[in-house]
Amino acid sequence: MIAEDTLVDDLRRPETQAKAFEVLVNTYKERLYWHIRRIVLNHDDADDVLQNTFIKIYKNIDGFNGESQLYSWMYRIATNEALTLLKKKSKNMGISDAELQERMVSNLEADVYFNGDEIELKLQRALATLPKKQKLVFNMKYYQDMKYEEISEALQTSVGALKASYHLAVKKLEAFLKED
Repeated sequence: MIAEDTLVDDLRRPETQAKAFEVLVNTYKERLYWHIRRIVLNHDDADDVLQNTFIKIYKNIDGFNGESQLYSWMYRIATNEALTLLKKKSKNMGISDAELQERMVSNLEADVYFNGDEIELKLQRALATLPKKQKLVFNMKYYQDMKYEEISEALQTSVGALKASYHLAVKKLEAFLKED
């Protein structure tokens, strides 16, 4: 694996940019895809957001200042792109964020790319009831096994606030899952 600082330098130099970008995409596409997919729940939407994310990364690499890790910066871009897509969708459909979440979970059953069982579907229904921040923190901690420090960099939130959000999310999910 290539060092992040070398990769960033190569992305900024015209003569190494194309190869470096290929390395970047191949290194991070799967992790970013699943991060995005857990936010938008739909394969096609996740693919679109992933593509937009990599375009933004490519165009804005000079804006990366190295204060955080490269992948934290990319996760922040991916998260913002995914949330922007959801906001546009709910606005275009004339429905609330909560209604959009309900529809997205309902559509999961028909999604040929969803390979979860009934328990995973129930968990997705429970996740759809969480506030955005709690859902993001839960997904990043539970599914991606990210450390609080990494999530803090990606979401630009304190570790203490993230721990509180995760704890609240777990409590709400447990309550939701016990209802049935």
